[in-house]
Amino acid sequence: MTKKIILSFLLILFCSSNKSGAQTTDSTTIRTIYTETLANAKAYEWLRDLCNNIGGRLSGSPEAAQAVKWAERTMKEAGADTVWLQEVWVPHWVRGKKESAYIMDGSGLKQSVPVCALGGSIATPAKGITAQVIEVNTFEELKQLGEEKIKGKIVFFNHPFETKFINTFNAYGEAVEYRWRGPSEAARYGAVASIVRSMTLSQDDFPHTGAMHYADSVEKIPCCAISTNGANLLSSIMKADKKATFYLQMNCASLDSVLSYNVIGELRGKEFPDEYITVGGHLDSWETGDGAHDDGAGVVQSIEVIRTFKALGIKPKRTIRAVAFMNEENGTKGGRKYATEAKRKNEKHIAALEADAGGTAPFGYGLEMSMEKKNKVKEWAPLFLPYNLWNFDEDHGGADISYLQKELEVPQFGLMVESQRYFDFHHAASDTFDKINKRELLLGAASLAAMIHLLCDHGL
Repeated sequence: MTKKIILSFLLILFCSSNKSGAQTTDSTTIRTIYTETLANAKAYEWLRDLCNNIGGRLSGSPEAAQAVKWAERTMKEAGADTVWLQEVWVPHWVRGKKESAYIMDGSGLKQSVPVCALGGSIATPAKGITAQVIEVNTFEELKQLGEEKIKGKIVFFNHPFETKFINTFNAYGEAVEYRWRGPSEAARYGAVASIVRSMTLSQDDFPHTGAMHYADSVEKIPCCAISTNGANLLSSIMKADKKATFYLQMNCASLDSVLSYNVIGELRGKEFPDEYITVGGHLDSWETGDGAHDDGAGVVQSIEVIRTFKALGIKPKRTIRAVAFMNEENGTKGGRKYATEAKRKNEKHIAALEADAGGTAPFGYGLEMSMEKKNKVKEWAPLFLPYNLWNFDEDHGGADISYLQKELEVPQFGLMVESQRYFDFHHAASDTFDKINKRELLLGAASLAAMIHLLCDHGL
């Protein structure tokens, strides 16, 4: 029997075993939550406003500051009992003038390719860098080549997404170390710059940025991502023409840290007001696109939870907090600050949910918690089957809420959504509002609200 058939059978037993009890009440309330959200939600319009009128909002930027005001205003519009700003100092890296790159073959023919600086990279010299390129697929290949062949060259990590994974987040997890560690690993052997193939299965001309890390023990070198089409072209030319070179010019810089804010909207619990359930997404985004899927979607879905509860007149037993976290992309300072303050205030947090996997159709919840708590959550699984939520088996939470778990051992829930299209847009200029499907976005919001209803009523 498939998992869905088993859950269908359990749903029949679940509902028939106690039709007049709490299970039937929960089932009815969840149906009401979905009906209200799908019919009257404002999340889609909120996201349109955020993306089209503010756009990309990298930590420390004027756009990020505008987004804080937007989130504060939107949470009040949603009906939160209280809305406040939580101070957090964030890094301030700027891209500067658009990057320039081209391949020059041995005859002097230049072919421009799309690149973008990785977040946190240093700039090239003002006149750029021109050097031969050494292509590697793995760190082991880099090590085998050694300083003799790498010194003075540009290292190109041409490590494609693995196609065998069904969930593309697994492919991302396997490939992203070449973006994160690649620059410093290349610098160990004397490289003057590094290039990484964009983190996507899509074949296009959009380079995908993202955070990287400099090791303290080696020299910092400029680093960029190249589009998949550009990567394929670079690889083919370098293999065919040993005299070919690559030119790279970038103008990025790290400035002084900036004061910013997490935005928190709260619905006070009627029975256990000092027990908290957090739901959130991150307000910052890379400025290459509009941050629609990553993670404007998660922010508006979290705020929509408040609007839905208020619209239905549901007075939660426990306090619900919707949080728009700042600085997930290049520091997670917002998540750290929220957890630090919760610990300092000795707050009792029952659970935390995060939506940071895009606004596509949901199919379950990742559970980062003890086996005892997992088993309790799985008892609710039949209630979610009518809404195509069937997977409760993955260990998955969220970057921002992970600090609540580290500081206070708070159970984490990560909203799991269909991943096939997500990395087409992730961290790229193509992450724009028009890539959002309204119904899928709202199904995600309703899924968060439904789980929060159960947590509010029954605890964990």
